[in-house]
Amino acid sequence: MVKNSKEIYKELLERYTVLESCKDEIYIVYKLLRECYCSGGKVLACGNGGSAADADHIVGELMKGFLLKRNIETSAENGDNEILNHLQGALPAVSLNAHSALLTAFSNDIEFDYAYAQQVYGLGNKGDVLIALSTSGNSASVVNAVRAAGAKGVLSVGITGSKESLMSEKCDVCIKLPETETFKIQELTLPVYHCLCAMLEADFFES
Repeated sequence: MVKNSKEIYKELLERYTVLESCKDEIYIVYKLLRECYCSGGKVLACGNGGSAADADHIVGELMKGFLLKRNIETSAENGDNEILNHLQGALPAVSLNAHSALLTAFSNDIEFDYAYAQQVYGLGNKGDVLIALSTSGNSASVVNAVRAAGAKGVLSVGITGSKESLMSEKCDVCIKLPETETFKIQELTLPVYHCLCAMLEADFFES
C-alpha cells in the first residue's frame, strides 16, 4: 500500500522517537521543499566527508524513483516517447560536492571554503532551496554556501547536531538532530532525509 506524506512523517516519528525534539522543523522543511518544487524550483545540497555522501544520497532519491516508479506521461506531441519510456519522473536537485573539476579548480585558484558558495551563486535562483549538511554546524565551506544562498534569495535548510552553531543562526530553518557525536548525528540524518524525500515523492508521484 502506498503511503501518503502524513503517514510517512508519522512513521518516522514512531520509529525514531528521539526526533520528537525537532519534529516541527522537519515538517517545516518538508513544506519549504514542496513549495520549491510547486514553484518550479530546484534543490541544491552540499556537505563535507560523510555529509558530502549524504548530499549525493539526497540528490539520488530526488532525481529518480525512490519508493515509487514515477512513470512519465508519454503522450506529448513533441516528445520522444521511446526515450521517455526508459526514464523516470524527477525532482530537480544538484549535489554541489559532486563537481570534482570545478571544486578542485576553485580550491586551487581561490579557496575551498568558498567553493560551494560559488556554485550557489552560479546555480541558485530565488525560490530554490539549499540543503546544507554539517554535523558541527560550523563547517566553513557549508556556512559560506548558506551565506551565498541568502545573497541570492535561495532558502537555506540546515541539518546539524544539537549544539548551537553558525548554521543554526544563519539558516532559514535548521533541523538540530538531538545528538552531539558525529557518527550519531549521521545515523539520524539518513532517516530524516529519507522521510523528506519519500514525502515529496508521495505528493508529486503518488498517482
